[in-house]
Amino acid sequence: MTKKSKIHNLAELKAEIARLKILKNEQEAYLKSQVKLLNHKIETPVRIFNALKSNIPGANIISGLFASTNSGGTNSDWVTKALRIGVPFVMNRFFFKKAGVLKKALLLLASEKALGQVNQDKISSIIEKVTDFIKPKKNKKKKVDMEKLPVVEDQVNEYGIPSYSETY
Repeated sequence: MTKKSKIHNLAELKAEIARLKILKNEQEAYLKSQVKLLNHKIETPVRIFNALKSNIPGANIISGLFASTNSGGTNSDWVTKALRIGVPFVMNRFFFKKAGVLKKALLLLASEKALGQVNQDKISSIIEKVTDFIKPKKNKKKKVDMEKLPVVEDQVNEYGIPSYSETY
């Protein structure tokens, strides 16, 4: 099946190029509007979730775990964030079971301030120090490098009495 062209001269070619450019612009505008509509539909559940989250007390603490900065404005890694949540929970659960609300709140504030100074680098440096202390010291025998040894020339045997064999 062969397709016959409607173009017979230069004027028709220019007209066809102009028509295709207009068609391209119309299709791009249509696709852009569809993408904008799709984004708006996708963002609707996110907007609803954010509206609900703003009304729930304590939701900002949980969302702060996944944010790149903490309330102090300094960068904190996942270890610091996990410790800020985990240590008060463990302390309240196991050590301060019968403590009052005031004691638990003070513990929460104190542990948060103290754990703000702890980060992944400090923990890894402590672990390295402990492992260096535990690892046995290796006695490394120095390997003799044959290339760096001085060259010893063969001595000619003189079949005489060597000078070092004389007795005094």
